[in-house]
Amino acid sequence: MPVRDGEEQMGRTGSSTNVDRHDHHGQDRHRQQLVEHHHQDHIVLEVTLDVHRDSVTLRSVSPVVDPSPTTISSRIIIDDSTTTATTAQNRQGGGGVAITIPVRAAAPLPPSNSKGKHDARIMPVDFSPDREPPAAAAAAAAAAAPPAIATTSRAIEGLRFIDKSNRDTNWETVDARFRKLSAGRPDGRLARSDFGACIGMKTKEFAGQLFDALSRRRGKEGLTSIGREELSDYWLDMTDKRFDSRMRIFFDLCDKDLDGRIFEDEVKEVILLSASANRLSILEEQAEEYAALIMEELDREKNGYIGLLQLEGLLRSPSACDHQSQMISSSATLPKSAIGRMESLRRRARVVLLDDWQRVWMIALWFAVMAVLFSWKFIQYSYRSGFPVMGYCLCTAKGAAETLKLNMALILLPVCRNTITWLRSTALATIVPFDDNINFHKLVAAAIVIGVFLHGGVHLTCDFYRISSADYIKFIQTLGVNFKFAQPTYLDLVLSIEGMTGIIMVLLMIIAFLLATHWSRRNLVKLHWPFHRLTGFNAFWYSHHLFVLVYGLLIVHSFFLFLARDWREKTAWMYIAIPALLYTGERTLRTLRACTYKVSIVKASIYSGNVLALYMTKPPGFRYQSGMYLFLQCPAVSPFEWHPFSITSAPGDEYVSVHIRSLGDWTQELMKIFSQVVDQPNEQLKYPKLCVDGPYGAPSQDFKKYDILLLVGLGIGATPFISILRDMLNHLKSAEQLPGSQSPFSKMFDAARKKAKKNRGPTNAYFYWVTREQSSFEWFKGVMNEVSQLDHKAVIEMHNYLTSVYEEGDARSTLIGLVQALHHARSGVDIVSGTRVRTHFARPNWRKVFARLASIHPGARIGVFYCGNSAAGKELDLLSRSYSEKSNTKFIFHKEKF
Repeated sequence: MPVRDGEEQMGRTGSSTNVDRHDHHGQDRHRQQLVEHHHQDHIVLEVTLDVHRDSVTLRSVSPVVDPSPTTISSRIIIDDSTTTATTAQNRQGGGGVAITIPVRAAAPLPPSNSKGKHDARIMPVDFSPDREPPAAAAAAAAAAAPPAIATTSRAIEGLRFIDKSNRDTNWETVDARFRKLSAGRPDGRLARSDFGACIGMKTKEFAGQLFDALSRRRGKEGLTSIGREELSDYWLDMTDKRFDSRMRIFFDLCDKDLDGRIFEDEVKEVILLSASANRLSILEEQAEEYAALIMEELDREKNGYIGLLQLEGLLRSPSACDHQSQMISSSATLPKSAIGRMESLRRRARVVLLDDWQRVWMIALWFAVMAVLFSWKFIQYSYRSGFPVMGYCLCTAKGAAETLKLNMALILLPVCRNTITWLRSTALATIVPFDDNINFHKLVAAAIVIGVFLHGGVHLTCDFYRISSADYIKFIQTLGVNFKFAQPTYLDLVLSIEGMTGIIMVLLMIIAFLLATHWSRRNLVKLHWPFHRLTGFNAFWYSHHLFVLVYGLLIVHSFFLFLARDWREKTAWMYIAIPALLYTGERTLRTLRACTYKVSIVKASIYSGNVLALYMTKPPGFRYQSGMYLFLQCPAVSPFEWHPFSITSAPGDEYVSVHIRSLGDWTQELMKIFSQVVDQPNEQLKYPKLCVDGPYGAPSQDFKKYDILLLVGLGIGATPFISILRDMLNHLKSAEQLPGSQSPFSKMFDAARKKAKKNRGPTNAYFYWVTREQSSFEWFKGVMNEVSQLDHKAVIEMHNYLTSVYEEGDARSTLIGLVQALHHARSGVDIVSGTRVRTHFARPNWRKVFARLASIHPGARIGVFYCGNSAAGKELDLLSRSYSEKSNTKFIFHKEKF
């Protein structure tokens, strides 16, 4: 029988006298109950093993005369008289250790089954030592362990039956769940169907098979329910930290008839079970191919089956741990240095200043201008004739009105996309954060809300009331001229041109602001018919055009002021004239380009995951850089709506491509139209008309400014970076062909080569694509294979992460990982993605990714480009700042915004 991990280490060191066993379940009473439970149904034998460095031999097997719990617990004997005195001699293979362990036999051997195999097996009795090995002995064992033990330690982490997310789950939690789930049953037992919920395993089918395996190894085939003691027994097995114990459970999971042999059909069945648990689409034919691959690898003698030792050897082998060890090696940590609090604060201030100085000075300038305008009008109106009647309410309303004029002009500038795209290529881009144009647009909108609240609120609640209720003589003396010597009532003021235009503007703004919120725009608020179309991108798009009316009303409002008679004091048009003309010109240019940019659809493909790929002819004069995006309009869907999409083709390609995922109402209609066309025969294909506007600048187009790239895309968020990867590869290939150019891997450049290095752009790129669906890899399958084939010098490192698969180390993904490793080693193709890029399971550990890059590229400027949801973006932004602070590597974070 295979030796346990702890026993193997004792055999190597000769210094430990205890076997490591459930340290967190070591209560004597519980141990006695377990042994009594086993004793009731099993024959107890005494097996003596000689444990050497590279082998385990059987010395003797004899029945236990007195199989009482006390006797069994005390029959753990380690005889080191056969070994040499020193640990060094023992590691050289000079000696061994005799270990006597009580084991249980399931039953006397029954007759052979139909396959000519016996169903009985000999398995160790569950026991726990009275005390753990001394710390010194454990440390010596770890230090003396050869590389094989290091591999085993990874394997121990690589075979878990409890979700890592439930790592805090203990027996008390499981026991509480048992009481709750079994309360409704008359027998007070836990049903097989509730086993997964009880132990915290979400995959019900896999939990059922695990239940069956744990039952079979106790001679209870077909068990449909268990009691509390049996559940405790199962729980101890699943949480056993020893690799050989976990290995036996996994082997029993595959070995359905408990004959000690796994046949090809049993391997296939477990592959299909693992695929189902991980939501992978593995067909029956593929499962047969993968099962045959495992049999070919392990059954070298062509016996038609594999045993425990062969499967255990594969799990312990370095090849099986390559994928996991790659992640371990990539988790390089930075050397810790003792720095004081002041030094830490200095570094943090330096990072914040270097990262945000553009934003800081722009926001400071904006606030300063608003403060000056507010103060100017506030002071000015404190000396006007209306001040004795309305007091500081008038000053506050007029100060807020001046900031409103400024912000109503500024809010148009961030959405003048053509202008911003042009300004990106000028020197102004070094001091103005054009990447934050949409954020600034939202910030100005928030300032407008505050200004409207102050201006309109003070007028309605204070100024109008004081004018209508003022003493008549005082009113005539101060405000009579402005109101033609007729004191108005409160209702007269509200119903005046000034009052009504202001109220209508506020109502239109409220509608536009509400429909522009994240919940409405992303259609997170579901309304019932007939109001279901009041949310979504369409509602946002059309409601934003209400601002045409708002600006018209603003001009009228500013010309009919109560207290201003000179046209030079009616300054609203002066603020908004240039921005309004610029924005109008931009919209006119878009209309003209829509008419002149004639595009024909070369190819349209629909991928699983509701993704539409469009390949269009490149319009004359349509020049773009990698990372840019364009706007599309489909008149068959809507003649007015334009939607932004990242360009996925490289600038040197003869076509322009975009990948569109169906998420909103417009994209769903577009998908419906193209799905009807794609299903037709080629000779009858007639694609709908598309209009193109762009290209427009985006943060990722500045990738050439950095030494190293870290590109992170979530789902369809990979689209901005596909063009960058292809363009970067072509750029580096052409640069290598130039005479006198240096390799992109050169880490030292002399002064004469600095300019050439800058022109070449980044020397390495790390692309991380995280997706929930296996079918997503089909979107850019050709691109990933092309990069893998052409990138002979590993300039681009690609990592695919599939979050639907349980992370490496979970028993539910173990067999998938083994098949993946073997298949990739044989054919160079990953079974999950169908590409040459190896797929990782679960989510990346971003902290380890950043630590690795900081250690590999010290002193480099690393551009971190991200496209995806805001939660992961915040984490990457914080890590970029953190590792810029604690290392000499500079991480600059950019997030794609449209």
